[in-house]
Amino acid sequence: MKTAMIFAAGLGTRLRPLTDKTPKALVEIGGKTLLQIAIERLQDAGFQRIVINAHHFAEQIFEFVQNHYFDVEIIISHEKDLLLDTGSGIFFAKEKIGTKKPFLLHNVDIISNADLQKLYDFHNPETLATLLVSSRNTSRYLLFNEENILVGWTNVKTGEIKTPFKKLDLEKCKMLSFNGIHVISPKIFELMQNFEQPFSIIDFYLSVCRKEKILACQQPDLEVIDVGTVEKLENAKNWGCLKSPFSRKNTKFHAKNADY
Repeated sequence: MKTAMIFAAGLGTRLRPLTDKTPKALVEIGGKTLLQIAIERLQDAGFQRIVINAHHFAEQIFEFVQNHYFDVEIIISHEKDLLLDTGSGIFFAKEKIGTKKPFLLHNVDIISNADLQKLYDFHNPETLATLLVSSRNTSRYLLFNEENILVGWTNVKTGEIKTPFKKLDLEKCKMLSFNGIHVISPKIFELMQNFEQPFSIIDFYLSVCRKEKILACQQPDLEVIDVGTVEKLENAKNWGCLKSPFSRKNTKFHAKNADY
């Protein structure tokens, strides 16, 4: 069974006032919530189980999933007491994700034409993680060597660099932007056991990339937009990826509302 996780627990502060009474995952675009768009994209890519983490207005996410019909198993990972960071959120959902097969992570505020099935199939189980990246302009980049293996991170505005390598030739590094979609080997749970909580997944990748292979994957025709701000949400309303409506007929809902 192919499993994916959707990060949907965030406070959505950059989307205020839309998120003053609604979780970011349930903000609508093109007549659909961001969560519905993500679920349907994953379903179309052949994922049969989807774990959704929830914290901010978690009860609304639970009700939405309960009242809509998707032909997939949906499990809520409820971060009740504390909003966990991305790395901690993955580790918290370990039992729901499963520890035998690679799984795909998808930020709820990312909309793209990414071929999620091909990305999943591209991932080599011996690789710790495969990250969907592109050359789009941003202020923060991941650094990869000539073999497309992660070696560091940089903020080009501040000049800050993070890397576990004592000597890093920036001129030989590829600067690529991360697009919030990645495939991860279950081996990651072992490595996370002694990591200080809470922690971000990017900080975790940077801490282990000297010993573990974390690979960049690029899709030549990739179109992606992070709708984490009101301005970007408005800009995305006429975006091509949203103009092909999904058909959902005769589907059924399966849910394990664990820990809710």
